[in-house]
Amino acid sequence: MFDALGEKLSTLFQRLGGKGRLTERDIDEALKEVRVALLEADVNFRVAREFVARVKARCLDVDLLQGLNPGQQVVKVVNEELTAILSAGDHRLHHGTNATAVLMLVGLQGSGKTTTAAKLALNLATGSRAKPMLVAADLRRPAAIEQITALGRQLDVPVYSEPRTSSTAVLTARNGAAEAARQGCPWAIIDTGGRLQIDDELMEELAETKKALNPEEVVLVVDAMTGQEAVNAATAFNEQVGLTGLILTKMDGDARGGAALSISAVTGVPIKFMGVGEKIDALEPFYPDRLASRILGMGDILTLIEKAQEVVDTRQAEEMERKLRKATFDLQDFLDQLRAVQKMGPLGQVLEMVPGMKGRIKADDVDDDHLKSVEAIVLSMTPRERREPNVLNASRRRRIALGSGTSVQEVNQLLNQFKQMQRMMKQFSGGKIKRMGALQQLMRQ
Repeated sequence: MFDALGEKLSTLFQRLGGKGRLTERDIDEALKEVRVALLEADVNFRVAREFVARVKARCLDVDLLQGLNPGQQVVKVVNEELTAILSAGDHRLHHGTNATAVLMLVGLQGSGKTTTAAKLALNLATGSRAKPMLVAADLRRPAAIEQITALGRQLDVPVYSEPRTSSTAVLTARNGAAEAARQGCPWAIIDTGGRLQIDDELMEELAETKKALNPEEVVLVVDAMTGQEAVNAATAFNEQVGLTGLILTKMDGDARGGAALSISAVTGVPIKFMGVGEKIDALEPFYPDRLASRILGMGDILTLIEKAQEVVDTRQAEEMERKLRKATFDLQDFLDQLRAVQKMGPLGQVLEMVPGMKGRIKADDVDDDHLKSVEAIVLSMTPRERREPNVLNASRRRRIALGSGTSVQEVNQLLNQFKQMQRMMKQFSGGKIKRMGALQQLMRQ
């Protein structure tokens, strides 16, 4: 989402980094470009103006201008101020003192509210013995109850609903919260009704629901792709209902990203989570410093580590380390690691978390469908062929290509790349210089 903004800022910082010293004129010219980049990214003009003013005041410090590596100091200042823009309020969910906390999700139709309710339930259920309850209180949108019921069944979390024709949204929400408490659920997630646009009837219904529930959290789900309309919606909901947090959906889209940079600064409401894909587990806790680092091309190594820890078993990791040290890494190990990487999310998103990789990744080079073809090729091999690729003669390669729906050329290409990878792995057992060279080659591969 922030590719265009990140590329412009990275180009600017590289130019500044090439100068031994910075003058006030250098700072002014650079910040004019920063301001234009922010406005082109659809950042609210007041937010952009105040951001540039704060950065300029800090950059004109004598110690910064006359110190070593002033270009890097400017990057540091921009990173800190970008983090400050994103850092309104507390970004954690607060359970409160009740055994069952009520979280009320609000939002307009089309923002992904019902799907986000399910994603949130999965997130809250992870690592917990007790499961949250989903409450289907959207009685207006056709199939809303059926959708959330199906999602609950998929996640194996309880769902409370009442007949659309014989109940009201307020009554369903109140009864659902009571049922969640009776079953000992730690959270009751209320999926409320939405509209295509904000109107008095919607706000009155939400206000009545909030009064009946007294929820610990009132979280607005907004579509980050709608730009400043998302900011306007957040402002209206906050003024009329009162919000404790925000969830930005479709953060993996190709919009300019200004809403994410403006919404907390304008409303004062903290972002709690980000939706980063269509899959049910594609919901990330929001960390202002990590997003700022991603925008500036510095990577997000903490989130990368957390994603890896979710999909990699400790014993498997230790066994893999042993194989890498002894250079006994085979195609079955390769397949296991490929599947682990796929569980971490789209490859492009994963690579962007690696420091220094943003801007060097071309869309044509990051093809998740290609990974599926690679997986199909390996799955078409026998266990022996995976352990001993050297036995793969021409007839075996033709059989594998036919079984995987690929060509012999693609099979040969994969085997050649695997051989190169094995040679690099052997270099890791050499000296420091060899290891560094192998690591660089492996990243390019």
